[in-house]
Amino acid sequence: MTASSPPGCPMSGHTQSLTRHTEQPTNGARTDLIRAQGYEETRALLKEATLTQAGFLAKLAGQPQGGIRPPVLYMQGEEHTEMRRATARYFTPTAVNSYGPMIAALADELIGELHAAGELNLDDLSLRLAVQVASTVVGLTDSRLPGMEKRIEAFVTGNMDSEPGARVKASPLRDTLMGGAVGLFFMLDVKPAIQARRKAPQDDLISYLLERDYSDQEILTECITYATAGMITTREFITLAAYQMLQRPELRAEYVHGTEKERHAILHELLRLDPVVTMLYRRADQDTQVDGKAVPAGSTFALNIQTANADPTVMGEDAEQLCPHRTLPRGVQPQGLAFGDGPHRCPGAFLAIKESDMFLRRLLIWNDLEIVAHPAVTRNEIVKGYELRGLRLRVGAKGKRPQAARV
Repeated sequence: MTASSPPGCPMSGHTQSLTRHTEQPTNGARTDLIRAQGYEETRALLKEATLTQAGFLAKLAGQPQGGIRPPVLYMQGEEHTEMRRATARYFTPTAVNSYGPMIAALADELIGELHAAGELNLDDLSLRLAVQVASTVVGLTDSRLPGMEKRIEAFVTGNMDSEPGARVKASPLRDTLMGGAVGLFFMLDVKPAIQARRKAPQDDLISYLLERDYSDQEILTECITYATAGMITTREFITLAAYQMLQRPELRAEYVHGTEKERHAILHELLRLDPVVTMLYRRADQDTQVDGKAVPAGSTFALNIQTANADPTVMGEDAEQLCPHRTLPRGVQPQGLAFGDGPHRCPGAFLAIKESDMFLRRLLIWNDLEIVAHPAVTRNEIVKGYELRGLRLRVGAKGKRPQAARV
């Protein structure tokens, strides 16, 4: 079924994607990856429970040694279902709404810093917001030193490539630096949280993991997973959404003056066009069938989420254009597959949109907010997504012209 956009959609007619690029196999990557074609095929592969994670460094992180349990991102079957069911309570709309006062206070604090400084990089502010919000849910609230967001950033950025079979380009120095960054994160952030919750359990993820007798190392790997898959991706989306709206006054006005439902529709459409994680990978460990087609064991699929989200047979003929009011076929989410689908769908989807909305509306409502420097758009091959760095904003007097974008 082909979707159609409502007549007169105010944002149609403009190609809005900032990060779209032709996905090319990286140096040393496998050439036998099966590349999914279209939205329906991609969704069917994501929903197939027998397929396992194949990207996001699954070979390293998904197969821990010595009987250590893998992070939930790499679990399969009943073990995965049980963990997702037990931890779902931290991400329900009711739970997320309970975080509202904390998110609002944090957003006000960060925007207050922007006013006090005159100008700051939005990607720095959005990183602090994303890390502090997710840390509350996870339970990373007892750090020995401030600056947890920089410690997380240190082990998320780098030149590792998570495509299955890609050659890992790591030098001894890089391994040492990476190990040091993880070590600091454990000693200064994770370990204090574990110690505090052994004494006084709370309603958060780390407390739940302790109930299940998780070891310190197992809790560390879960925290790294949430830091990489949750905190960093929210940072990028907030930066992208702000940049897109600051460059389009009509979109910004519709967003700022809209209801929460209307604002969320705009955010979902922006995310559909520019999903933060653009590539996902799945592998068949045994012969199986997906959507009625035989899939032999050993098959590995590369799923281009950005391409699937722009499939005109599902999203409409204007699929590559921004239209928050588009009519979609039944069962198709407004953000497409940007949060994944099936058993490994992102559990924090509602939280990510909620915190993004609370921060962005407070930011974009200031009429004298302006861009000082456009961001550089680069790639993070660990998460297989984009990075936006250097989006500098100013509140106050007019000044020099913005620097040219660097893509």
